[in-house]
Amino acid sequence: MSTLRHLETNDYYPVLHVVNEWWGGRPVAGILLRVFFEHFRSTSFVIEQDGAIQGFLIGFRSQTNPVHAYIHAVGIDPRNRGQGMGRHLYEHFFTVVSRLGCSEVFSITSPVNKGSIAFHTQMGFEILPGDAEIDGIAVTSNYDGRGGARVLFRRHLASETKEDEVL
Repeated sequence: MSTLRHLETNDYYPVLHVVNEWWGGRPVAGILLRVFFEHFRSTSFVIEQDGAIQGFLIGFRSQTNPVHAYIHAVGIDPRNRGQGMGRHLYEHFFTVVSRLGCSEVFSITSPVNKGSIAFHTQMGFEILPGDAEIDGIAVTSNYDGRGGARVLFRRHLASETKEDEVL
């Protein structure tokens, strides 16, 4: 049976060890800084079974605009995809940040990550307008300052939450 819990600092190296593989060999470990594991624990989560991490979500409430939340990174072990783990992590995050007063959640992905684009739109995110288009998808050019285009997402949160208990 899988368990949902808060992300912990000691999850950093186990996640770092698998994340590139989980993202199809793309070099993404660099976006997962240890500070996320130390300082965003109340809004970041892990799904594990028998002590093995099956998936994670790193997110936080904006300090600049407290009604906004941001999902920074999500990973699901490819052997566990299609079982609703990603949906469960996102819905739990929505519940937690909604209770903190957030009304919108933002996220980004690379335009080559078609699975992520499909997942976000299925989860009710809208693709925000950009300054260019790749494969028919609006993108923002040079979003991260290193020349890479990104797809920007926003989802409005309902004022009521579904879960009775929140970690």
